[in-house]
Amino acid sequence: MAVSGRKQVDLLGSVAAGSEEDFDHCCDPCLTTGQRIKAHGFCGTCQEYLCSTCLDCHKKAKISRNHNILSKDELDKSHTKQQSYNECTELCAAHKKEVIKFYCPSHNELGCNDCMTLGHRTCKIEYIPDKCRGIAEGKEFDNVMQKLSGKLKEAEKISRMAKERSNDINKCNKEIIKAITEFRKVINDRLDQMQQYVSTTAEGIKTKNIKIVQKVLEECASMISDIKSLQSKLNVSKSNQQHSQLFIDIKWAESSLKSNKLNDAENSLINTNMHYSFERNSDLESLLSKTRVFGEIVSHSCYEPPNEMKSVDCLIVKGDINVKTSSDKMTCDITGCAVINTNKLVLADYTNKKVKLVSIDNKLVQKEKALDSKPFDIAVMCQDQFAVTMPNIKEIVVMTTDNKLSCVRSIKVDRSCYGIDYNRDCLYVACLYPSSVIVLNTQGDILNKITLNFLTSEFVPYIAVSKDSRLLFISDRVNNSIVSVSLQGTVTATYKHTDLSGPRGMLMLDDGSLLVCCSVNGTIHKVNGDLKQGNIMCKGVTSAQTICYSAHHDEVYVGCFGTSLKVFGTNDI
Repeated sequence: MAVSGRKQVDLLGSVAAGSEEDFDHCCDPCLTTGQRIKAHGFCGTCQEYLCSTCLDCHKKAKISRNHNILSKDELDKSHTKQQSYNECTELCAAHKKEVIKFYCPSHNELGCNDCMTLGHRTCKIEYIPDKCRGIAEGKEFDNVMQKLSGKLKEAEKISRMAKERSNDINKCNKEIIKAITEFRKVINDRLDQMQQYVSTTAEGIKTKNIKIVQKVLEECASMISDIKSLQSKLNVSKSNQQHSQLFIDIKWAESSLKSNKLNDAENSLINTNMHYSFERNSDLESLLSKTRVFGEIVSHSCYEPPNEMKSVDCLIVKGDINVKTSSDKMTCDITGCAVINTNKLVLADYTNKKVKLVSIDNKLVQKEKALDSKPFDIAVMCQDQFAVTMPNIKEIVVMTTDNKLSCVRSIKVDRSCYGIDYNRDCLYVACLYPSSVIVLNTQGDILNKITLNFLTSEFVPYIAVSKDSRLLFISDRVNNSIVSVSLQGTVTATYKHTDLSGPRGMLMLDDGSLLVCCSVNGTIHKVNGDLKQGNIMCKGVTSAQTICYSAHHDEVYVGCFGTSLKVFGTNDI
């Protein structure tokens, strides 16, 4: 009886030989069926030893005929399999029968001999089997795995964000339909056609936005799958000690990490306004006999991306951003800073009378706006709007980053306004002459005035508001302290520290604690929300004035007197 094309006499002879001697290597495919047959060759692509019969089949089969096969004479009895770990086995996509064996550092490209001959004649080429030695234990492998993990977390975060937006879209749409229906009850059936028009508009917006979110979800799902696949492939190559393949996998992973798909997906969510409401036409009730618009879908333009700030346990210096421009006539004095539109910073340059827009990714000042007076502090109100205090002219200017830096409106106040914060649709402004906090809505109507009896007029104050808007935190430079005040003006707690010298700008963290920068001795402190305990996070930040945080980049930015904005990471990895 024949077995897999092998003559019975050959099989019996091989088995008999196997029972009499101890082979250096046995045929791996035959071992799976319990047959111990001496190997006559080795396939570097499959990483298997082959007997003469299996070797012949391997050379003939279409799927394996181009594999890297070593004959019996080429086998090294003690080192062949270990050396094969550095064998290149992945076939070239451009030249199907060639194996990828080379890497060009100049172009960051992998390729076979033909690729290098045709496209990289003048380049300094690296031979992968030589280059890959020790790569499994090297920093490059760990670095790629770490970056892939970070990218995976980012993809999962954006995916969660997209799902939340989907819920917001449905909720918003239900409220629109409800408003339309309630208003429809007060008019007669003559408005059916106009009602349908507006309802269709709302549904059209919903459909469009759902498609945007669905596309982002699909892209995130694809990215997550790709990243997990890369991680798995890297771990398999490392586990199997396939160092050449591991080198190739790392390079593919590094190329994948450069993709902007996640940023594009997130930006498409952020830049697509999905908050609308239905506004009644006030003239309809008296003009039902005329052809009038039933109403319209109005955009609020106030989507605020989630600021998932983790607990800040340390600050690690990452570098500086040069904020000086060619038109600056004086040394920059960055007294206010805030993150807007995820990857932008808006800065108040007090001495140069400017507001500047900085790209976090490019580390460059992209736009600037000269003002009539010196700006002091900044608070972001919504997606593309922010408020700037102008103490010398007793004014708050609302500005936008839409297309260019421009003023939307100004709000006059009756006192010098300095530190500013925004929370729950209200602006909280720390003022002098008299020392107080004024609370305004976004249109500038004053809702409350809180007297600060403890605050002198010697130094200007900054302010931070608790998440529930029940407490106001004021930096008191005269007494080198941070003071918490109720909405009635009652001092509830005071924090002091021997190194809290000249406290200025403050950043409210999600856990209720504060980051406080000090201009006199250049320290940054973390203080608990109850002001009972605190510690120094960083020293040596000369003339620190103001502080803000980017959840997207997980970075803290400190504005100072000088040409540089200081950048800190919030972990030590």
